[in-house]
Amino acid sequence: MPRFEGEIERLWSLGEMQPIQHLTWDWWWWLIMLEDANNPNRSRQLMVLWSTKETRSIDVGGYEWQGGRPLTDDEGGLAIPGMIAAWWFDGKRMWEPLVKKSLRMAAIPTSHSLWPGEEGVMGSGAIIPVDGHDLSMGLRPDGEEFWLNLTSDDSQQKKGCATNFAFRMTPWTRPMSTARWTHRDYGKGMGYDILRLHGALVQGEIDGAQVSGTAYFQKVCVQAPSPPWYWGILHASDGTYIDWFLPHVSATITAKDARPWKMRDLPHHPLSQSGLLHDAKNQRSEVFEQVRVRKRPGNQDEGEHAEWPDAPLPFFEVEMWNGRTTVLIEAQAISRAHWTFDQPTRGRMTSHLTYNEYPLEVLKLSIKDENGTRNLDDFDWVRGNAEHSWGLLH
Repeated sequence: MPRFEGEIERLWSLGEMQPIQHLTWDWWWWLIMLEDANNPNRSRQLMVLWSTKETRSIDVGGYEWQGGRPLTDDEGGLAIPGMIAAWWFDGKRMWEPLVKKSLRMAAIPTSHSLWPGEEGVMGSGAIIPVDGHDLSMGLRPDGEEFWLNLTSDDSQQKKGCATNFAFRMTPWTRPMSTARWTHRDYGKGMGYDILRLHGALVQGEIDGAQVSGTAYFQKVCVQAPSPPWYWGILHASDGTYIDWFLPHVSATITAKDARPWKMRDLPHHPLSQSGLLHDAKNQRSEVFEQVRVRKRPGNQDEGEHAEWPDAPLPFFEVEMWNGRTTVLIEAQAISRAHWTFDQPTRGRMTSHLTYNEYPLEVLKLSIKDENGTRNLDDFDWVRGNAEHSWGLLH
């Protein structure tokens, strides 16, 4: 597969839905999972988010961010009042936030006159934050490679964190590296758009040291209150991909603290259930509409550098089935990154969202179909990440 395919031309545009005050939220999001030489079913992980929100003010983890509306010029370029945020799990310690900056950004397609050099294929372009460091991300004009450059904040460098991150993402398999766009309309202007690349191969450097791994990408616009959700992905060595998504109603919708484990995490009522398997061995993709997710306290604590050092990290059990194939997953969270959002809303009230991401150690994987059963031993490695959110931002 020489280049990224699919609806890649949607990468650098915003505003396909009419914006709604307090609700409209756009972001570009890379999750990079790097080889961990000490354990093939764990990974070092980097998350980077470039975002903008249609709001006058929102508190992001104690940092007040003034939002606003992106402006578009006659050539499709965007001037964006935004924020870049990142975390880095080095295999032992979570550096959070690795980067957190409010700044202006430009999103430029290669057809724009500001783009240097020749015009590229549809979908190539870049998002370029205006900063003294290179914090850019983009798709090269030939469509064959993304780049991502990042410099950690000075405050984290002083604590011993890595400084410079530079990655190149290239196509993996056609199911993985074909951009897929989904739109859902809830009525009254509310809904979401999402563009995904389920997988890419990664080569890069961290402070000059060579690294390799895989990556996942989303470009998202959400303009609706989001209920709590479970989500997660796995990448396997042969190119197999698994994800799950379970938005739900539970007592956590009223939670205001960011402690990683609460008794109210246990009961939940799914609003929808969805999962996906790109099966490299059988050369097919399967959709699941029956998904169960169970979260319970695991056997590992957050650790000394976390906000709650003694709090247990979660253990996830996921089951998906569709009449032909059943997938079972058991995974221990080995660290956590979390972001809290508090947004003033109507009647002088403040709405809240806690968003958690968990690098995983996969302890069990079973894929059972008409051809038999595969388990963790059938793969050289499996890497993964899970999300759980609570609260309701509106």
